[in-house]
Amino acid sequence: MSPACYPSDLTDAQWELIEPLLPEPNTGGRPEKHPRRKIVNAILYVVRSGCPWRYLPTDLPPWQTVYWYFQRWEEAGVTEMLLTELRRSARRQAGHADEPSAGIIDSQSVKGADTVSRDSRHQRPAGHGRSDGCKPARPGRRQDHLAVDVPDHPDRYVFADQGFAGRLVDWTHDTLRTTLEIVRKPTAQRGFNVISRRWVVERTLAWLTACRRLARDYERDPAVSAAIIRWAAIAGIARRLTRGGPAQRQACYICD
Repeated sequence: MSPACYPSDLTDAQWELIEPLLPEPNTGGRPEKHPRRKIVNAILYVVRSGCPWRYLPTDLPPWQTVYWYFQRWEEAGVTEMLLTELRRSARRQAGHADEPSAGIIDSQSVKGADTVSRDSRHQRPAGHGRSDGCKPARPGRRQDHLAVDVPDHPDRYVFADQGFAGRLVDWTHDTLRTTLEIVRKPTAQRGFNVISRRWVVERTLAWLTACRRLARDYERDPAVSAAIIRWAAIAGIARRLTRGGPAQRQACYICD
């Protein structure tokens, strides 16, 4: 049993899910100096705490090493593969087929830090709605401004809220051969009320932005931001697969 040093650390059960999915070490060079579990824990520490890479605690591997793995694994498509396999496992655990028959799209706005260049900010001119920003999305490809994939499935079906209504419905049908259904709240509704199709994606965005690295945009490169989102999702699905019961709020830690 390996004790956790930080709340973001993987448990033994979670590490058993992730370890077999990581690429094999290079056999021609010197052995890896730092255990891979510590590398992954360091990445998750940055994602959950929101600290800069250079501010990693000294009991974790050096930040240069951690960031090197973060970049190399991303170039090799490791997070894409990890997320796909864990998502399929979670769906099997819930009694569903490996692949969904429908998707849900939504957007989330976050403030950009002063380190983010103007070129990488998604600034919309007047009259440019969320539905226009959705059009570059393609089936089966994750976009950094979408919460869920458009399903790569023969019977493609996507749900969205009223912000995506309008010309996007026809464009989605004609260009993507996908049915886009706008889920509207009941006309008599007053105040907050859960709408099942929309709540699924809204709670997912809430889970992701609980990771402080995602509560604000710090990344100069949108691809890095997308990788951080995937690591946050990987950690969340690993917890779901191993918790063995309903989710509970994380315990408070008091530092002396």
